[in-house]
Amino acid sequence: MLLTSETTDLDRGPRAKPGTRRTCVVSRDVKSTDDLIRFVLSPAGEVVPDVRRRLPGRGLWVSLSRTMVAEAAKRGLFAKAFKRAVTLPPDLAAQTDALLARSALDALAMVGKAGEIACGFGKVEDAIAAGEAVALVHASDGAEDGIRKLDGKWASATAKNPQIADSPTIQAFKTDELDLALGRSNVVHAALLSGPATRTFLSRWQTLDRFRNPDGTTDSKTDSN
Repeated sequence: MLLTSETTDLDRGPRAKPGTRRTCVVSRDVKSTDDLIRFVLSPAGEVVPDVRRRLPGRGLWVSLSRTMVAEAAKRGLFAKAFKRAVTLPPDLAAQTDALLARSALDALAMVGKAGEIACGFGKVEDAIAAGEAVALVHASDGAEDGIRKLDGKWASATAKNPQIADSPTIQAFKTDELDLALGRSNVVHAALLSGPATRTFLSRWQTLDRFRNPDGTTDSKTDSN
């Protein structure tokens, strides 16, 4: 597919053709929109992260990195690009992180509704043994012993099955966040099963994971901030 690019700082709105590339206002690198975060101005002139790329108005783009967002705010690049005075939240990078996490948890809720998940130590063990798990989720505040035991079983399973060799173990959310998303109590361990809802969640988690890493790369395990 032929990629299109836009080298001006502001786009013409949230709609873009697949493969569109934009310029990071910090690094000046031209990247795929999958590697960037879009920001727009509210009617009151406040900078707003558009993590779902749906908000109206012209927007600018920053590399998918918490460090880069903080740098853009520090250097006054939002006002420069929008060519007007803007209002910045006290910690734009933290606000962006929270919105990305919320987007991922919303997707996890859909995983639960679709039945593409097994919760609880025993059920996770069974899903791994049956070859049904495609990723593991542990609460970031869960007991280390249980996490270690399941991770050991998961490592053995992925070593034997090339199809899931790169499947992640996720520790990006606390127990109460998992409980709320899945409508259950005391969710500490979960196995994600194959399906469209799971694919959507993993895509959004990967975006969050990359944002939280200083260089914008993805780790196989992410701890909650």
